Amino acid sequence: MSFDNSKSIFIAGPCVIESAEVLDAVAAELVRLRDELGAQVVFKASFDKANRTSLSSYRGPGLERGLQMLADVKAKWGLPLTTDIHESYQAEAVGEVVDIVQIPAFLCRQTDLLVAAARTGKIVNIKKAQFLSAESMVYAYNKVVESGGTETWLTERGTTFGYNNLVVDFRNIPEMRRIAPRVIMDCTHSVQRPGGSVTGGNREYVPAMALAARAFGANGYFFEVHPDPDNARSDAANTLELARLEEVVKSLL
Repeated sequence: MSFDNSKSIFIAGPCVIESAEVLDAVAAELVRLRDELGAQVVFKASFDKANRTSLSSYRGPGLERGLQMLADVKAKWGLPLTTDIHESYQAEAVGEVVDIVQIPAFLCRQTDLLVAAARTGKIVNIKKAQFLSAESMVYAYNKVVESGGTETWLTERGTTFGYNNLVVDFRNIPEMRRIAPRVIMDCTHSVQRPGGSVTGGNREYVPAMALAARAFGANGYFFEVHPDPDNARSDAANTLELARLEEVVKSLL
C-alpha cells in the first residue's frame, strides 16, 4: 500500500475494537468521506489496549479475534488499515493484515518492537512519547530505517505538562518534518487529561488542534471517532463524535 505524500492523510476509528457493528458504522462513514471528498483515509482500531489504567478496564478482543475483525473491515469496505502493537511477537501477524503498523508513544524507544515492526515491510508510524522532544525522535526513526523499514512516519500526541495534563508544542511538527516525510497530528489523544481510573479529556478542542497542526505543516491527522463517544469503551472523553468528522476533514482539506 502506498499513499500520495503530496496529500494529507486521515486516520480514524474507534480507540478499541468493541463490536462489528461499531466497526461497520465507522468504516461506512470513512468510505463516504473518501468517495465524496477525495480524502486519503485509513481505518484504525486496537485489538488490545495493553495500557489501560485499571485491570478491570476493557482491553479488546485480543490478537487473533481482533485481527480477523480488522481483516473483515478491509474485505468489506476496501479501506487500508492500521493498528498498534505492544510486543514484538505481535508484529508478524499484524503485518499480514494491516498496511501501517503503529508504535504507541510510551513504547517508541523499545528497540525490539521497532525492529520487529520494520521487518513486516509495512509502513511504520511511531508516536512521539509524551516525555521526548521532537528532535530525539530521530533515534526511533533511524532504528526502523536501519532495520529495513520501507517508510516511517512520526506522530505528535502532546507532551506531559506536570501531573495529569498534556500540552501540545506545535513546533514539534516542523521539527519532525525534518526527520520524516509524513508527520501526523493525533488530534484526540492530545486533548487527553491522564490520571484517575479512567482517562479524561476535552473533545471540544479536537477541531482546533487539527487546524493548528495544519498551520504548522502537519500532513496527516489522527482521530478517535465513535457513533456514541460518551459510551465508548475506551478514551470516551477525548473521542470525537463520528457525525462531526466530516466538518473537521473539510476544514483541513
